[in-house]
Amino acid sequence: MNFKIESNRIFKKDENGKVIAEITFPETEKGVFCIDHTFVDDSLRGQGVAGQLVQLAVDKIKEQGGKVTATCSYAQHWLEKHGM
Repeated sequence: MNFKIESNRIFKKDENGKVIAEITFPETEKGVFCIDHTFVDDSLRGQGVAGQLVQLAVDKIKEQGGKVTATCSYAQHWLEKHGM
């Protein structure tokens, strides 16, 4: 799946321009990024899209030399499950 990547947001829109998948990770303090929101439209549920979003966000944060934190419950669980 092709996602659009911005500085603190990764998302996908459908053909009508509606956001159907999104993760946000603002820099809450110098070098610390907090995954605070993960959204996947019902049409994409069960396809592993949320996990892909978290992995992409973690990769982007680490590329920048940042530390990953999360307030989003899904992201918190994913990070624990993957030993991060």
